[in-house]
Amino acid sequence: MPSANEAVCVIAREAARQGGWDLYETAFLEVFPLLSDAIAKLAAAGAEEILVLPYFLTPGIHLQRDLPKIVSELEEKYHFPIRVTPPLDGHPQLSRILVERALEASA
Repeated sequence: MPSANEAVCVIAREAARQGGWDLYETAFLEVFPLLSDAIAKLAAAGAEEILVLPYFLTPGIHLQRDLPKIVSELEEKYHFPIRVTPPLDGHPQLSRILVERALEASA
């Protein structure tokens, strides 16, 4: 069974494919590759702005405290905007996914 981090990489790769994003990196806040490493790679590849898509279900301490601090430091270092999307929490498709999973398990 793949690790949780490997699963995130698979999702990120598929999202990049579906979104048509040729320039993307997968990163984490506490394990490698770190967000700072990913931003460095993207900057070296010519990125002039970055959109961070946090793969978090709810807005916990990482999203409320850690990520804004890291992003602020990286914006100062690279001198380009780094925007962060909201977490998955509150997205209308989450309830649909739960219903699909329940129906699959009931079949």
